[in-house]
Amino acid sequence: MKKILITGSGSYIGTSFENWLQQYGDKYTVDTVATMGGEWKDKDFSGYDTVFHVAGIAHIKETKKNAHLFYEVNRDLSYEVAKKAKAQGVRQFIYLSSMSVFGMDTGVISKDTIANPKTHYGKSKLEGEGFIAPLSGTAFKVAIIRPPMVYGKGCKGNFATLSKLARRTPLFPLIENKRSMIYYTC
Repeated sequence: MKKILITGSGSYIGTSFENWLQQYGDKYTVDTVATMGGEWKDKDFSGYDTVFHVAGIAHIKETKKNAHLFYEVNRDLSYEVAKKAKAQGVRQFIYLSSMSVFGMDTGVISKDTIANPKTHYGKSKLEGEGFIAPLSGTAFKVAIIRPPMVYGKGCKGNFATLSKLARRTPLFPLIENKRSMIYYTC
């Protein structure tokens, strides 16, 4: 049985992933640990096969005053969690990054698309990738996932706001907009 630790308890993606894995109850055991308040520092990571790091700062308005938070959480905290996972013998670390690292307003992202983030969120996620990726080796594999906008029932973020607006407004402007999304239904 594979043991998975999700860092970032209470997150939409972490909780959704944990719920999804329940259908494979005989193959996986899942635990979660909070990263806010430092609870993760006291958690023993040894014995886990995988740490899935979903903790991050995302759905807050960026200002000059709070810009440092994105780097402290999305880069520095992520790196510290990855180092702890490696030091305690975890074999795989999955870092939940974002397509925001590309900073694109239009166009298609391909394997040749160059990262060029425009926001502190995107920049901090890309820097987190840069800190974590070099930790990878034969005994410690790092996987970086760059999902597009994730939405579903109970999810915070832009899509929920847009959906609410669309349901309450009798007219909706015709805007040429293409954006990749993943919808979670569980």
